[in-house]
Amino acid sequence: MQAHKVEAVLSENGTLVLEGLPFQAGEAVEVIILKKSVSSSQQHGAVNSLQNSLYYYDEPFELATALEDWEVLR
Repeated sequence: MQAHKVEAVLSENGTLVLEGLPFQAGEAVEVIILKKSVSSSQQHGAVNSLQNSLYYYDEPFELATALEDWEVLR
């Protein structure tokens, strides 16, 4: 099964037009409509904001919490 993702906005009368699909005329397709969540687009924006950023850790293998603070060891 070949999948193709398209984002579209419904018109005022509830009509949805999909153009430029990579399928042949007369080919049977399955359509699933999902409402795009706002948090998904915000999350995508947050990932894009980290692109081309450089982060490093001075001591990446050091514990983030002191051993004395671990309740499991008590």
